[in-house]
Amino acid sequence: MQIRLSDHFSFGRLLRFTLPSIAMMILTSLYSVADGLFVSNMVGDIGLSAVNIMFPVAMLIAAVGFMLGTGGSAVVARTLGEGRPDMANRFFSMFVFAVILFGGVLSAAGAAFVEPIARLAGASDILMDSCVSYGRILFAGSLPFMLQTSLQPFFVVAERPNMGLILSIASGVTNFAGDWVLIQLIGLPGAAWATVAGYCVGGIIPLVFFITHRSGLHLTGTKLYIREFLQACGNGASELMSNISSSLVGILYNLELMRLVGERGVAAHSVMMYVDFVFIAAFLGFSIGSAPIISYHFGAENHDELKNVFRRSMFLILVTSGAMVVLSEALCRPLCAAFVGYSPDLMQLTVHGFRLFALCYLFCGVNIYASAFFTALCNGALSAFISFLRSLLLRGGLVLLLPPVLGLDGVWLAVVAAEGLSAAVSAALLWRQRTRYHYL
Repeated sequence: MQIRLSDHFSFGRLLRFTLPSIAMMILTSLYSVADGLFVSNMVGDIGLSAVNIMFPVAMLIAAVGFMLGTGGSAVVARTLGEGRPDMANRFFSMFVFAVILFGGVLSAAGAAFVEPIARLAGASDILMDSCVSYGRILFAGSLPFMLQTSLQPFFVVAERPNMGLILSIASGVTNFAGDWVLIQLIGLPGAAWATVAGYCVGGIIPLVFFITHRSGLHLTGTKLYIREFLQACGNGASELMSNISSSLVGILYNLELMRLVGERGVAAHSVMMYVDFVFIAAFLGFSIGSAPIISYHFGAENHDELKNVFRRSMFLILVTSGAMVVLSEALCRPLCAAFVGYSPDLMQLTVHGFRLFALCYLFCGVNIYASAFFTALCNGALSAFISFLRSLLLRGGLVLLLPPVLGLDGVWLAVVAAEGLSAAVSAALLWRQRTRYHYL
């Protein structure tokens, strides 16, 4: 039986409704993991380092898609909750057309200026050729990537989360098969082509669906609704800030690791990031899947259900956080071996760093959910503040402050300290805003 946004959500119903989004985000993160596994084992640690240098820049370019997808879906879900489906479709169409416009411009600019971008991102002379050959293709595919990231939240709003999951599976299979074939044929650029092919499956097919689908949420004639557009940008500012900050901090980490241990440090950091993509994806997927429920009941002024969903969500987040730390510590060595088992020295460096890094999972789930929760309530300012504090100010600041005291361990522990401090702030903000939004 189909679950509606207007339903009462038990633990089981909440998990069933959000599971497709969780699976979708995990599968999407596996694109990058597949790239890393194939590149590391078929090209080597230099190729792995090059991918880690350029991928944060690709995420930086695609940040607008995340912003309009998450911020726009909150506006559309709230409008549906207010009983205005025609306006919801017009707003939705405006957001999609904006993604296409921005995506085309950013794709062209990224591909044109790939060489100076690679140098600014920390590419050494050894890595430069690999970074350019990989990055130019990846940047050129930013438009379908932005469509994929922006349209996925709208599948949840349209009460079709399973369709988003199916397309994510198809996109992942395309990427995986492309890696297997193309890296053997043309080396590192093959990984970029495979990734872009996966983006096309996950971005272009949903666009066609919303164009041809005429019932429920669909593309229609629209215009620029300035207030709603700015509101979506404000709502999604946290996701924009989170992606920009994460990309900049990723570049900063690479620069610091190049200074401390060279290309090997960047390769070790790459492994942690690939594993991190999968673990964090569970929190992101749950937050994306539950956000339209929050927005709908906020728009409908159903405070009892808002309290119910918030309390159950926080319980699930806290339980999952503890389980992730246990799981990551237990699987640390085999996960690292899958990427860099061919190099004993690199393996030792990676395992040691990951055991410290993995402690961050105690705290990051609360931060991710709190940011998404305020976005769903159309409070983009608080959501952006949490993202800015967590991603740029604390992570970026502590990676500069701790290494002079703790050496290389300071790089890995900077993430743990940043997430812990951010979680304390997130909890305080959730408590402070409880009477305003009536979720406690």
